[in-house]
Amino acid sequence: MTGPHSARLAFDYPSPEAAALVDRSVSQELGEIDGDRTTTTVDCDGQTVTVTVSADDLTALRAGLNTWTTLVEVAESVAGV
Repeated sequence: MTGPHSARLAFDYPSPEAAALVDRSVSQELGEIDGDRTTTTVDCDGQTVTVTVSADDLTALRAGLNTWTTLVEVAESVAGV
C-alpha cells in the first residue's frame, strides 16, 4: 500500500558502518509493526538512513512517524551513535 500521505525522514551518521548498524536494527521491524493504514520502507545509502512512511490518513501518518522516529532513536542510543 502506498497511501496518499507520506513523509521521508533522513538520518545522517558519522560513518557508513554506524548508518548500517541503525539500518539493520530498525529494518527488523518492517512488516512487524505496520498497521493496515500505513507502510514503511527503510533504506541505507552510505552514511544516511532514510525512513519513508506512507499512510491512508494524516492520523495514521503521525502515528507511524512517531513509531519509527522512536525506533531510530532507540537504535542510535544502543549503538552509541
